[in-house]
Amino acid sequence: METSLNKADIVVSGVRPSGKLTIGNYFGAIRNFVKLQESCDQIFCFLADIHTLTTHSDPVELKNSVKLTTAIYLGCGLDPNKVNIYAQSEVREISELYLYLNMLAYMGELEKTAAFKDKIRKHADNINAGLLTYPVLMAADVLIHKGTKVPVGKDQIQHIEMMRDFGSRFNFRYQKNIFPEPQPFSFGEEPIKIPSLGGSGKMDKSGPEDHAIFLIDDDKAIEKKIKRAVTDTGPTEKNSVKPESIENLFYLMELVSEKSVVADFNARYNDSTIRYGDFKKQLAEDMIQFVRPVRERILEFYHNDKLLLEVTNKGADAARKSAQKTMKEVREVMGLK
Repeated sequence: METSLNKADIVVSGVRPSGKLTIGNYFGAIRNFVKLQESCDQIFCFLADIHTLTTHSDPVELKNSVKLTTAIYLGCGLDPNKVNIYAQSEVREISELYLYLNMLAYMGELEKTAAFKDKIRKHADNINAGLLTYPVLMAADVLIHKGTKVPVGKDQIQHIEMMRDFGSRFNFRYQKNIFPEPQPFSFGEEPIKIPSLGGSGKMDKSGPEDHAIFLIDDDKAIEKKIKRAVTDTGPTEKNSVKPESIENLFYLMELVSEKSVVADFNARYNDSTIRYGDFKKQLAEDMIQFVRPVRERILEFYHNDKLLLEVTNKGADAARKSAQKTMKEVREVMGLK
């Protein structure tokens, strides 16, 4: 896993569009991506609307999700003058390269991917070809720009390895070094996993809504969710070990509260004098103070259709220019010109 970047690197990252992005998405990915835009000159950040078709998204909902996710990115600090933000479907060359790479992908390797096995387990009534060839489309997303770095978590390493395999296979088949080998990129720190309000596991945008804090939640929703967060009956002895549900809430407090506040409640817990009502009230206030300005910026962008269109059109133009240059080379070596 690479941990360094230089100005010459071409960074490519995508997300399935969903307005239901949580503070987990912010701390785990978006915040670091904002830092990333200062490190290199070419960054392509796409909204993977074609990928969503594998689960037959509602057209109206999909369109709105693309809009809201774009607003979230901007509201969280992505600068469209430094990052090319675009909808995947606006760059038709991606679909063309996807088709060609499918000719070099083998059934056996696609069927063995962890993501495919997981998908068919969750969607047994919808095992379509798009799910099987999902890694090929992911490869096309990155190879189309000759991407060199892809910010991913550990669970996506297999897909990066497949990108390299498809690119190398193409280069070997046509005896031309068209595609570089993209490398997985991490920010040199342990991935942040934001815990669920449900008492265990991580905060998941597709899980129960009461267990997650969304970036567009209003103040009352945040207060209500934290008030209902799972706790226990409280410590019965001094310096008791915190159970997972309580440890999770303290972890959230460390992200949004002053250090002195966290220290005070830790001391109360260790002295067996903590009152969870007071603790949750403080956590809710601090979480609201953190989320509110982000939400307000997101909604400001969301209601500015003209600006959102300008941002995504600008990003798509840059992405198409990059993609067309690559596909000109691809068609030539394949004898398709």
